[in-house]
Amino acid sequence: MPRHSPRRPALAELPTLRIIGGTKRGRSFHYSGDPRTRPMKDRVREAVFNLLGPSVKGTHVVDLFAGTGALGLEALSRGALHATFFERHFPTAKLIEQNAELLELTPQVTVTPGDTFHWASRFKDPARPWLIFCAPPYDMYLEQAETLQGLLLHFIAQAPTDSTLVIESDERWQTEGNLPGEWRTRDYPPARISILRIDKSAEDTPPAEA
Repeated sequence: MPRHSPRRPALAELPTLRIIGGTKRGRSFHYSGDPRTRPMKDRVREAVFNLLGPSVKGTHVVDLFAGTGALGLEALSRGALHATFFERHFPTAKLIEQNAELLELTPQVTVTPGDTFHWASRFKDPARPWLIFCAPPYDMYLEQAETLQGLLLHFIAQAPTDSTLVIESDERWQTEGNLPGEWRTRDYPPARISILRIDKSAEDTPPAEA
C-alpha cells in the first residue's frame, strides 16, 4: 500500500500564543507546537518589552531566528513600523505570514525563509532605527559561537544610531567578553536577556580641540 504523508494540522488546530500589549493586545496567533520552536514565555516577553519601553515605536524590527514570530509581532503591536523575520524552517516561515494576515499586519511584515546567517547580513534600512532580536536555540551560542558572534558584530556595526539589540541566551553564554558595549542583563531562568542600546552619536562627533 502506498504511504501517505501525515496530514498537516489546520491553522485552527494549532496551539496559540497571545499578544501581551499594544494595539493587538489579547489577540491570539498560532505556532507549530514543534519542540524545536521554543516560544519565549509570556512573562519573559512582557519583561523584555517593559525594559524596551517606548523605544520600540518607529523602529524596523529584525527578528533573526524568528521561530514563532512572537517578538516581532509583539513589537508591531507596540508601535514598530515594520518587521523583517528570518526563519530557515519553511513551514514555520509560512505560519508567520499566516499570523500576520490573521492579526491584520501583512503590510508591515516581510518574511525571509532561508538561512539567517546568509540572508540577514544583507539586511539594510538606513531610514529608521532597528530593533534586533536574537533568540536562537540556546545550543547555537556554543555550537556556532564564532559564526553567531560575527553576525551580531555585523549588526552592531551596521545598525543606525538609536537602534537596540536584544539577545536571549541561557546562563552558559554571556555578552560581556564576547560583544562590545554596555549591556543591561536580566535573568529569567532559564533565559538570560541582554539589551544593548546602539548610540553612534559619540562616534560621529569630532574630538574637541586641545
